[in-house]
Amino acid sequence: MSMVSLPGLKELIESISRERNLPRMAVQSAIREALLKGYERYRRAQNLDRKQFDEDYFENFDVQLDVEEEGFRVVATKTIVEQVTNNDHEIALQQVQDMGGEEAQLGQEVVLDVTPDQGEFGRMAAMQTKQVLAQKLRDQQRQLIQEEFQDLEGTVLQARVLRFERQSVILAVSSGFGQPEVEAELPKREQLPNDNYRIGATFKVYLKKVSQGQQRGPQLLVSRADAGLVVYLFANEVPEIEDEVVRIVAVAREANPPSRHVGPRTKIAVDTLDRDVDPVGACIGARGSRIQVVVNELRGEKIDVIRWSPDPATYIANALSPARVDEVRLMDPETRQTHVLVAEDQLSLAIGKEGQNVRLAARLTGWKIDIKDKAKYDHAAEDSKFAAARAKYAAELEEMEEEELDEEELKDENQPELEDELDNEIEDELYDRDAE
Repeated sequence: MSMVSLPGLKELIESISRERNLPRMAVQSAIREALLKGYERYRRAQNLDRKQFDEDYFENFDVQLDVEEEGFRVVATKTIVEQVTNNDHEIALQQVQDMGGEEAQLGQEVVLDVTPDQGEFGRMAAMQTKQVLAQKLRDQQRQLIQEEFQDLEGTVLQARVLRFERQSVILAVSSGFGQPEVEAELPKREQLPNDNYRIGATFKVYLKKVSQGQQRGPQLLVSRADAGLVVYLFANEVPEIEDEVVRIVAVAREANPPSRHVGPRTKIAVDTLDRDVDPVGACIGARGSRIQVVVNELRGEKIDVIRWSPDPATYIANALSPARVDEVRLMDPETRQTHVLVAEDQLSLAIGKEGQNVRLAARLTGWKIDIKDKAKYDHAAEDSKFAAARAKYAAELEEMEEEELDEEELKDENQPELEDELDNEIEDELYDRDAE
């Protein structure tokens, strides 16, 4: 069988395998696909009537790679027929028998060497194959990255800064399975304002998404701003969370506040079923040792750990920490609106700088929180206001329901008339056809 020589093939496979962290078999597969594509392009270029080469025309062709001999062959699977109509897909029974296949029968398939002449094909194949090989290797690498990291979405990885592209930081991350590092993108919106992203700096990042498809750039999208990073850091630092003695019920994080005058802040609600365990104390640690580790990793981000409660009023009061709350009034449980009464000296603390504290508390609890000065609060007036608002809402709702009911009744009344009209139209149509 003829063979096209590929000097240095063995070393090429070894080199690509090392540099791209790809198994040798994956590299060989990519080379075979690239060579086959090169052969296809060669055939199309050599043939004047290209219309016969449809998309699936070369599906019966394959490339056999000989790593030891450093070369390859092109083979084609052909069907044995009495009379050949397509030389690429068929071979005559008589020809097979002349080649030594005395027992060959019509309809059987044979694999034949169809490798072009070395001088005619070798140089063109090398040129055509180079670009295709690069793409195939990228595809192989992306597939391996996807398989390696797909199950790691929602976990935290160690990352190292490689370079900067526009406003994104390109990081090197590892799956931790003994594989070399791969690139990940940390977009501007996922960065922390207090981070110092310099070449070689290391961070913990939250793996948000493993992209599929063939788009350019890193497949891994990571974050420093996601609430999942805070959850992971606490779970890693607090054994009671890892052992499920303490559970994290909710997290509200503002990693990139709307104003540069306000720093990042997180509120985290925790609970436990063990009466002997203080969930807040467990997260903070002796002299703040545990929470300080988390704060340091997040570059000084403020973190409030509060006790979750099934009672909404208690939960809301806790969520507004560090402010002292005097009273929580659940004004409308249906729309989850509440008034929180605090002393005058606690107003600014409860609201927070540019509203950050109350904003995070509302997000954490799921209630609309309105901070009020206890000394100026008129209970009767506020109750009357909400009662009037509820009555107005109920009346509007009732009016809407009545309108919908009237429309349904009108529809039901008109239905027989519409059906009669439709029947008449059908009868007229049939009559007209009979008349024709």
